Amino acid sequence: MNPTDQLVVGLNGSALLSPLTGIGQYTKSLAEHLIASGEIDLNIFYLARWSKEIRTEPFPSLGRIKTFIKKVVPHPYLVSRALQGWKFHSGAHDRHVSVYHEPNFLPLKFAGPTVVSIHDLSWIRYPETHPKERVAIMNRILPFALERVQHVLTDSEFIRREVISEFGVSADRVTATLLAPRAMFKPRDAMSCAVSLSKHKLQQRSYFLVVGTLEPRKNVETAVRAHAGLPESMRRKFPLVLVGMKGWLTSRLEGELKAPVERGEVRPLGFVTDDELADLYSGATALLYPSVYEGFGLPPLEAMACGSPVITSNVSSLPEVAGNAAVMHDPMDTDALRNAMERFIDDEEFWLERSAASIKQSALFSWERCAQETIAVYRAAIAA
Repeated sequence: MNPTDQLVVGLNGSALLSPLTGIGQYTKSLAEHLIASGEIDLNIFYLARWSKEIRTEPFPSLGRIKTFIKKVVPHPYLVSRALQGWKFHSGAHDRHVSVYHEPNFLPLKFAGPTVVSIHDLSWIRYPETHPKERVAIMNRILPFALERVQHVLTDSEFIRREVISEFGVSADRVTATLLAPRAMFKPRDAMSCAVSLSKHKLQQRSYFLVVGTLEPRKNVETAVRAHAGLPESMRRKFPLVLVGMKGWLTSRLEGELKAPVERGEVRPLGFVTDDELADLYSGATALLYPSVYEGFGLPPLEAMACGSPVITSNVSSLPEVAGNAAVMHDPMDTDALRNAMERFIDDEEFWLERSAASIKQSALFSWERCAQETIAVYRAAIAA
């Protein structure tokens, strides 16, 4: 496509400045595929400056800066938004942005067409799993923002229906663009995984994996309790490995973890690189994902793409993502989760069957398709 025919898009890339969790991964993958399409002149806004480059490393001092601002500035989030809005507006004007995409819920003010991504309604459905100030900000800003945006993107049909029902947005203004596993998530053999597994003192097919920010909605306590219900010899041979940054409201989880961590039966690894994560997925006996509520659920899909069987909840968007490949259960049913873990240990044929089904299910999702559907929404927003 001739560069002069490209659509000039402004994308808020602030989620790329911190270690990447779900929204950051969405923003990065979508940005890469928008650029690769050749149809988009992508301009990315990073808090106070604009760039055409996708940031690949977090801003090292951002956490400390945020902590300092919270201590000395009244209403720090609203002050930050006001300053960002000023920089955003001037840059968008100078770059002749045709449509603005906010990938992280709360759009800044923009004079032209605006598209916003809403990934879930967890602060409404499970407000107790969020800090109170976050719930207050979402309730204060988002309903009014939705009145002025041209279109809403969601990660799943489940969330699309929730947005329409909860906010009264007309159905033709809400589109589900399903996410996908990134290219590095594919099956890796034992030799390929050996360095990463050795680093963490793990054996191939001899551990269960939990991936996600440690926060209440992920329901990690249920995974810990299910693992604790396994026979002692099994717990030692198949430890529970936790991958993800510490989030919020974790005091109860930390209490649950103290004893099994001391015994070496549970191993928190914190944040790991994407390459390590792909190794950990590929080498796991199964991924455990007992979340009580998800807008999509990238870890189960990434694990399935690596050929790892998945045991996950049967609620919210997770059945939409997992299809018939995963073993699903009520998120609070510890016994069902423990029984599924034991079956994956004892039944080799069942493991192989679910591994093959997982790879097949993950192949149904594509970032190229997500990008093309997003571009179609941009064009519709401009036309509207």
